Amino acid sequence: MGNSKIKEFFQLGEVANYFIRVFQKPDPTRPSNFNLRMMHGINKISILMFLAAIVIWFAKRLL
Repeated sequence: MGNSKIKEFFQLGEVANYFIRVFQKPDPTRPSNFNLRMMHGINKISILMFLAAIVIWFAKRLL
């Protein structure tokens, strides 16, 4: 029972899907303006920084 909760906690499906969409052609049906693009760019930077901090934190704890 505990193992499935851990797997659910570490699922990165939505986050991975968010980054995969970057490499696809833009969807013409989605609205796009400067503010929306900047918001998504800042979100991507913050997610990458968070993941880097987690990796660094784990590295420090294990070494």
